[in-house]
Amino acid sequence: MPVNFIGYIGFNNTSEIHAGTRSRALDPQYVRDALDAQEKGGFDRVLIPFGSNSPESQIVAAYGAALTTRLGFLVAHRPGFTQPTLAARQLATLDQLSGGRVAVHIITGGADSEMARDGDVGTTKAERYARSDEYLDILRQEWTARTPFDHDGKFYHIRQAFSSLHPQNLPVFFGGTSPEAIEVAGRHADVYATWGESLEATRDVVTRVRTAATRHGRRVGFSLSLRPVIAETEEAAWKRASEIEEQVRANREAEGLPTTGHRPPNDGSLRLLETAKRNRQDTRLWTGVATLTGAAGNSTGLVGTPEQVAESLLEYYSLGIDNFLIRGFEPLEDARRYGEQLIPLVRERVAALDAQPERQAG
Repeated sequence: MPVNFIGYIGFNNTSEIHAGTRSRALDPQYVRDALDAQEKGGFDRVLIPFGSNSPESQIVAAYGAALTTRLGFLVAHRPGFTQPTLAARQLATLDQLSGGRVAVHIITGGADSEMARDGDVGTTKAERYARSDEYLDILRQEWTARTPFDHDGKFYHIRQAFSSLHPQNLPVFFGGTSPEAIEVAGRHADVYATWGESLEATRDVVTRVRTAATRHGRRVGFSLSLRPVIAETEEAAWKRASEIEEQVRANREAEGLPTTGHRPPNDGSLRLLETAKRNRQDTRLWTGVATLTGAAGNSTGLVGTPEQVAESLLEYYSLGIDNFLIRGFEPLEDARRYGEQLIPLVRERVAALDAQPERQAG
């Protein structure tokens, strides 16, 4: 199966190593440079994140699509703040104007405080996943219905909805490891997105999602998010990983942020913290930053030479991972390095693996 690489446009050229609290300020020159680097570097898509204090993801994606010709966009989108019929038309418009280069990553939301900043107060996690489920039902119907339709649900009541435009190619990514999230993913996800855990934990979540999808007569792809740290030698790569840890620790301590005792509200971060009890797993999986930050988002990495990291990615590929979301701690510099040194190696090794007779027979 083909392997896809997803990059990242985080609005400016900073990460956890530059400050304890991530800046979401918009730097247009960085956005242009990052688009150029990732299109030239062979990335298939870039994720545009969503947050209650971030630039608006769809607008950034539209800007990026106008400046590129091949690069795709994974637009993070949170249900509950835009009516699903309107969101469906916004995304379908992006799909058509970009020539089919848009996918949507549905972010249900975790921390109550983060949700409250946009006015979502008093909902439980289970209610938010139920809302996402209904939201996606309507989204799909708006994308496909050829005649007006009504909808009466717990969260939305719609009369005679109809869109004059329909997307040709708009995959839905979905994440979350709670039972509610897995069930919604099985019903709706074209690609299930998860963070970088051990091979054993990844195998487990792939199995759970596939089982849920099978109940609904569906098949789903998988995306894994990692922060590769690569260098000319293995020793140099681990040294760099250690330096990153110390920078993150110092930044958090300087701002009075905790580095231990984290109790994140979402199931995915709790799982990741369990993984992070050991700093290194499966030879190359590194969890130092996840431990310090409370597994806040994509925070685990693979460490080694480009060849060693490529081999580790191949192990995940063999479990069914066909999308890798990779981003570094020096966003622009690392994106260029991945495009030059890592992505071509992985594509070459995936092609060689897929060419083996037993793989073709399977």
